[in-house]
Amino acid sequence: MNRKYFFAMLATPLVLLAFPAQAALRVFACEPEWGALVQELGGNLVDVSVATNAFQDPHQIQAKPSLIARARSADLVVCTGAELEIGWLPVLLQQSGNAKVQPGLPGNFAAADYVRKLEVPSQLDRSQGDVHAAGNPHIQTDPRNIAVVASALGARLQQIDAAHASQYAQRLADFSQRWQQAINRWTAQAAPLRGEAVVSQHKAFVYLYDWLGLKEVAVLEPKPGVEPTASHLQEVLASLKNRPARMTLYSAYQDPKPAEWLSKNAGVPAVKIAFTVGGTDGAKDLFGLFDDTVARLLAAGVKR
Repeated sequence: MNRKYFFAMLATPLVLLAFPAQAALRVFACEPEWGALVQELGGNLVDVSVATNAFQDPHQIQAKPSLIARARSADLVVCTGAELEIGWLPVLLQQSGNAKVQPGLPGNFAAADYVRKLEVPSQLDRSQGDVHAAGNPHIQTDPRNIAVVASALGARLQQIDAAHASQYAQRLADFSQRWQQAINRWTAQAAPLRGEAVVSQHKAFVYLYDWLGLKEVAVLEPKPGVEPTASHLQEVLASLKNRPARMTLYSAYQDPKPAEWLSKNAGVPAVKIAFTVGGTDGAKDLFGLFDDTVARLLAAGVKR
């Protein structure tokens, strides 16, 4: 055998080992809930990078070079949309120079496009605070929205990575079945909470309330995105004399002091809600997120 040909044959397996036939689909997720959902639907077919964590305000993120670099190499960007990331995502996408993940293209997925938005303003006035034209963007607090987004995202993964479409379809079917069973369980568990009055620190839980039938009677922020003032907190406290609340909810990324002040002065529990995956020790994945949320609400809100 020709020595040159012999050594070429020896080298071939090494080359194949060094360069796998199919690299994972690179996904850039803006928030932890969407990163977790992509992982559920993609498994080892995807390589997921998440821009934020549960202890960051998703409105207030900087388009840092490290995030720009991740967006530059992404095959798919998955974010909430509905203007939640308007302060940083457009700049990040523009500076990434990645043509395939720009808005309106298959490589750009906005979860809020697929669900019914609540609190859509009839008119826009910046004096009203951090109001979003498309409606309240915090859609992930209702697991029914997660189910709708999963179907659309599963279809998008199949479109982007057509070579593995059947595997994405199978994973979507499996997730959807397990998720619907979990929704049924959570809804039944939380039934005693229906009709309870609650206070929110930020307008973050409207979809959670819509799902469970909770009634928001006050908000600690005088305007969305504006820190609570002492005078406004006193007004909220006075209003609760006419309609007492069962609890006050705040997100894991928020300073708990306003909720704790109301808890002390009104005698209602301050309840930390994970808000997204990773926000509490119990919210390690999407299923844990709602297991933990329902458990915390029940611990604070069920009449004894």
